Amino acid sequence: MSFSTLGLSDPLLRAVSDKGYTTPSPIQAEAIPAVLKGHDVMAAAQTGTGKTAGFTLPLLHKLSKGSLAKPNQARALVLTPTRELAAQIAENVEAYGKYLNLRSAVVFGGVKINPQMMKLRKGADVLIATPGRLLDLHQQNAIAFDQLEVLILDEADRMLDMGFIHDIRRILKTLPKQRQNLMFSATFSDDIRQLAKTIVNNPVEISVTPRNSAAVSVTQWVHPVDKDQKRRLLAELIKKHNWEQVLVFSRTKHGANRIAEFLDKNNIQAAAIHGNKSQGARTRALADFKSGNVRVLVATDIAARGLDIEQLPQVVNVDLPEVAQDYVHRIGRTGRAGATGQAISLVSADEIHLLQDIERLTQQLLPRSLVEGYEPKTPLPESKLRPPAKPKKPKKPQGERSASQPSTHQSEQRSPGGNPANRRRGSSKKRGPNRRPE
Repeated sequence: MSFSTLGLSDPLLRAVSDKGYTTPSPIQAEAIPAVLKGHDVMAAAQTGTGKTAGFTLPLLHKLSKGSLAKPNQARALVLTPTRELAAQIAENVEAYGKYLNLRSAVVFGGVKINPQMMKLRKGADVLIATPGRLLDLHQQNAIAFDQLEVLILDEADRMLDMGFIHDIRRILKTLPKQRQNLMFSATFSDDIRQLAKTIVNNPVEISVTPRNSAAVSVTQWVHPVDKDQKRRLLAELIKKHNWEQVLVFSRTKHGANRIAEFLDKNNIQAAAIHGNKSQGARTRALADFKSGNVRVLVATDIAARGLDIEQLPQVVNVDLPEVAQDYVHRIGRTGRAGATGQAISLVSADEIHLLQDIERLTQQLLPRSLVEGYEPKTPLPESKLRPPAKPKKPKKPQGERSASQPSTHQSEQRSPGGNPANRRRGSSKKRGPNRRPE
């Protein structure tokens, strides 16, 4: 199958060809025809499968057939949980739409609002937004939705995790009833399906990958090590294997900073990216990492989704995540679109329960490998593959808690990663060989 068989227009096929892509991924092969036919869609696909192009390409095709957006209007709205993901989608829209006469805009918090308001005066055929900043702009009459034709929720499960449910519902009230709706999510939890009932109508459901699994092209293993030796071991692995591009995950913002500083002192160029960094600093760090000026990018879980780095060969978990599902999202940064990758976790004895949670979720025991000179003084206990936990009774979405709690708008400016206490402080939840396009 080729992109030319999916019904896309010549300008889009030309843009796809310019990027060197030839064969659609499974999610693209199923989603693109469904969107072109006007169906509502609920699509589940693990990260790195090309789902962004799965909705961007047919969206641009449909919009190119209609009238352009009027001033301060949007014809298509893409809602996404983080600034990084919003910027990534905007890059895709710009790349695939370069031969079309369409305008796009991206808006998110953490930067000045006036330039965004100025850009929206011309109207946007495609508007990519985080929920909080979008509501701010709507309240200031900078954007309206009388012309809206399509609503897309990307990373819908992540938006619920970050407490955006209240903002999403406020946004839905501002949209016209007659519209096409697309929901993309890593999983379809009970909460996601509950939200979907208020958005999609008779959707086409697409699921192309097993739930809670990493790409088969990712080789995973564990290095048991004492906690106080993790940074030294990380530096040793980078130098020994001559890793030129490594994405490292830390559980906390402070930890990310300390890892980056340690690597720099050991002549390994590193930068940290997390919610306490300004948007400008985060953008520069990511750009330097992609260009090769920075060898190691150390991130909290704010970077677990939405970062699209072609051919990223290594992901290292210096700390295991508190939530097992985040492990899948983290290692999904490598092995994307059929490429091979490595996911290495440095695990200390006190993290055995986190390791067991991950192994139970993914239903596989991660192989272990001791590194000479870094054998842990406190051995990492053996783990057994227990059956998956029984589903718990769905809880009330946390975003619906007391209205007296802080607005969610500023959650776009802080990291959702870190330990539970950091997440409560760091977000403003109501509670707390055929290359494929990405």
